[in-house]
Amino acid sequence: MAQQQVNRVSRAEVGLRSSRGPILLSMMLSVGLVAIDSTILATAVPSIVGDLGGFHQFPWLFSIFLLAQAVSVPIYAKFSDQYGRKPIMLIGVALFLLGSILCGMAWNMPALIVFRGLQGLGAGAIMPTSMTIVGDLYTVAERATVQGYMASVWAISAVVGPTLGGVFVEVLNWRWIFFVNIPLALFAGWTLLRRFHEDVERVRHRIDVTGAVLLTAGSSLLILGLLEGGVLWPWSSVPSIVVLGSAVLLLIGFALVERRAAEPIIPGWIFRVRLFNTTNLVSLSVGAMLVGLTSYVPLYVQGVLGHNALVGGFAVAALTVGWPIAASTAGRIYLRIGFRSTALIGAAVALVGAGLLAGLAVDSSVWLVAATCFVVGLGMGWVASPTLIAAQSAAEWRVRGVVTGTNIFARSMGSAVGIAVFGALANAALAGAAGAGHGISLDGLDPAQLYAGLHRVFLGSAVVALGLLLGVALMPRKPGAHQLVPTR
Repeated sequence: MAQQQVNRVSRAEVGLRSSRGPILLSMMLSVGLVAIDSTILATAVPSIVGDLGGFHQFPWLFSIFLLAQAVSVPIYAKFSDQYGRKPIMLIGVALFLLGSILCGMAWNMPALIVFRGLQGLGAGAIMPTSMTIVGDLYTVAERATVQGYMASVWAISAVVGPTLGGVFVEVLNWRWIFFVNIPLALFAGWTLLRRFHEDVERVRHRIDVTGAVLLTAGSSLLILGLLEGGVLWPWSSVPSIVVLGSAVLLLIGFALVERRAAEPIIPGWIFRVRLFNTTNLVSLSVGAMLVGLTSYVPLYVQGVLGHNALVGGFAVAALTVGWPIAASTAGRIYLRIGFRSTALIGAAVALVGAGLLAGLAVDSSVWLVAATCFVVGLGMGWVASPTLIAAQSAAEWRVRGVVTGTNIFARSMGSAVGIAVFGALANAALAGAAGAGHGISLDGLDPAQLYAGLHRVFLGSAVVALGLLLGVALMPRKPGAHQLVPTR
């Protein structure tokens, strides 16, 4: 097993001006690449389609990124435990940089989709590894402050992303939404290369190739089936059954292989630890709830309340403001009352927000919608950060990457499941009156009909919020009381 002696410093300051500040800045820039990319692309879709064509293919610009990121996270996380965080982080930044350059040079929609997948592979390394590095460098008490810096990245990206996208489309062209990543990625990679030092025990590792292939193939088919079920094919159709059935068989095979692997991608002991099971359940619920809001609240604002896309985006932006505000204050709270108690407060707030969401009517004010999203965002911020830090605090360096990666993978799977379930709920009410899945058409659809479908989605979000609260309630009261020593 790889081991690390984290570079200890004599200075206790935490911030960008401290001795660890350049590394923190590199992590913020790296995460910022992914965060901005998640908001900047949507504003440029009309220009991209107008230039490259392929209108019916453009949803894959988002789906392929999610799929590539999700399926690669556990593999990168395992490698970061075996070979160190630095090389994996540099690989992630390099892949994202290469993908961005190629996206900016794309000559048609299929090429752009493939290059977006390459960006997703880079993001799959960046997200878990950056969080693991922060967990390595800072104590639990220090992370109470550092979390505010990391959370601010998402708040800034929520504003900067759409603004930059609009400016580039109007003043230059859509290709610059990808080229803007070049200086950021180069600076983040250079800073990490120069300033981040780790001591990793050089031992010969046995790479779990079979497990990696089975996990990648099985997860890809599962996410594909969940994303496209009810969209490209009916849920009960032969393609849907074949795709999802194959996914289940491959994942069963993966589980069997992992039991015999010398160094499994996802070790079985993770599923025997109560803390990890509960925090992964929380992460799954967070992913599902997040996709429910970001996908259907704008549709509600536009199709039911009659506002434009800008107003719909404003309503969802309230969530991305509430989340980092809560995340930046969560540290001070969990240092006083503990991880579980802080997350319980957050889950309760998220449940209140979900209840308000379910109570929205056909004539609700858009300000009420924004306030509701803000409340949900507050709840999410008080849940997501403390539960992840609780899991990391119970793990030694040699397994912290796997623990972090599994948590992030659970959130990605929650998003995929949420898209499928919420899409099915909406379609059940809109059958015969709208298109399928997340491609619902508003043309000729009565707002009351659309509201009937979206109300089911919002009720479903409230059920997910209950699951979130249950997952937090089942967490052990003192998760960080000891360091986890894994066994096969």
